Amino acid sequence: MSKSIRDFLTQEQHERILQSIRQAEENTSGEVRLYVEACCKGDVLDRASYVFSKLDMHKTQARNGVLFYLAIEDKKFAIIGDAGIHAVVKQDFWNDIKELMASHFKQGSFFEGLHIGILRAGEALKNHFPYQADDRNELPDDIVFGDEKL
Repeated sequence: MSKSIRDFLTQEQHERILQSIRQAEENTSGEVRLYVEACCKGDVLDRASYVFSKLDMHKTQARNGVLFYLAIEDKKFAIIGDAGIHAVVKQDFWNDIKELMASHFKQGSFFEGLHIGILRAGEALKNHFPYQADDRNELPDDIVFGDEKL
């Protein structure tokens, strides 16, 4: 890739995605992260699960971390939720969000797809994991790029 993977979002879009993560987490005790890389060799769910583990997303108290994984050049993405989420939701919990995101991605609008997907995840999670008065931010709200060491 001639440009840095970080250049797929403008600085303004980057900041708005961070705001989306914070806003999603205002509604829920769940923790949301975004991981972006250029390529995904192999199965996207396997890769996203590996990244989920490497980012210690399984170490939240309620096991309610959510990873949005995106491989830009390969046009692959996944949403991975932790065991606490899967214990209380239906198997197809993420399907509506994935379909909504995919419709934006197909139009080349990665920012819009991520923005809407992250906000919808926060809304969906608040029913099962509402924000608590003593809630603390257990994971960073940053965007992690594939050129950073896991």
